[in-house]
Amino acid sequence: MDFDLAPEQQKRVDALRTAVRTGLPGAVRSSPDAHFSRTEWAAAAALGLTGLCLPSAFGGGGLGALDVALCLEAFGDECADTGLVFGVAAHLLACVVPIRDFASGSLLDELAPGLADGSVIAANAMTEPEAGSDVGALTTTATRADGGYRLDGVKSFASNGPLADVFVTYAVTDPDAAFLGISAFAVPRGVPGLKIGGPVAKTGLWGCPAGRVEFDGCFVPERYRLGEEGQGSGVFQHSMGWERACLFGLYLGVLARQLRQCVDHARTRRQFGRPIGEFQAVSHRIADMRARLEAARLLVHRACWLLDENREHRAAAAVSKMTVSETAIANSLDAVRIFGGAGYLGGDSAGTQLRDCVPTAIFSGTTDMQKEILTREMGL
Repeated sequence: MDFDLAPEQQKRVDALRTAVRTGLPGAVRSSPDAHFSRTEWAAAAALGLTGLCLPSAFGGGGLGALDVALCLEAFGDECADTGLVFGVAAHLLACVVPIRDFASGSLLDELAPGLADGSVIAANAMTEPEAGSDVGALTTTATRADGGYRLDGVKSFASNGPLADVFVTYAVTDPDAAFLGISAFAVPRGVPGLKIGGPVAKTGLWGCPAGRVEFDGCFVPERYRLGEEGQGSGVFQHSMGWERACLFGLYLGVLARQLRQCVDHARTRRQFGRPIGEFQAVSHRIADMRARLEAARLLVHRACWLLDENREHRAAAAVSKMTVSETAIANSLDAVRIFGGAGYLGGDSAGTQLRDCVPTAIFSGTTDMQKEILTREMGL
């Protein structure tokens, strides 16, 4: 079993690290109402980040799951604005993947080049006020109309939504067909009946704007449907497979940067006449942080490898997602303790990292739902 990256992979990651370090803003957002601009998004796109998993024919990177996760890890490590990194990952995994794999040929030709070059920002509009973990409780409907569908309903939390140009969304087309009665759509901004709310205030991930999306008799031509009518649940689960396997690579990068910061602080911060790293209460906490991070990285790589090999990956992705989420929160809490008062400040501090890490246990399926997946997979 070879745990080394292939030379091509290592070269790609190293080049991306250098490019992000020199070509993207390193400062974190200063307030909850701040978020990335189109200029900053275009800078990320210029590095190939917004098209990592799109075919090269459309200007994308043509990368598989493992390589996407490796690139997101490098991005998350070198860019302190985790909200921007998260916005790019959400664009890629919750939106680009289902468009890539389920859009008709003409729709793919229309959307893919802009998704790759960053001129089109995508948002996922799935969550509703009463349908979070219970995705089967969707109330947004898509009613057949001449040449397409009329969508009605509210989506409560769409990452990238306030700035997005296209929304990947899901609606009920047959209320009597359970999971076979949901269909997926790629809805372009500007269609009549689509109402996009402004950014909502969040505890963390300030760089990524999220907002409410309303469909009020919104007519969507049939060609904007993803897959067949009634295939929406499968489209969503497919995209979630990629998201749960790959997105959390970015948090490996965040945690790697955090660990280096803690080690540097423990070496230089002196209390009671010596570096605090000489106290076991500090050094052992850092050792725990490293052990959790290295275990999480192996699980992410395994889940992505299984996905690339077209092997069963659902349970592996659940273990990976759950482990990275809980590691991110635990390590960030430890980092705040190591830095003390300084860890509660703004900027690229442990406190900011903690705010950005808390939602990992919620989005892409809560930790509790990942445990449900695992217990059911074991026959319980």
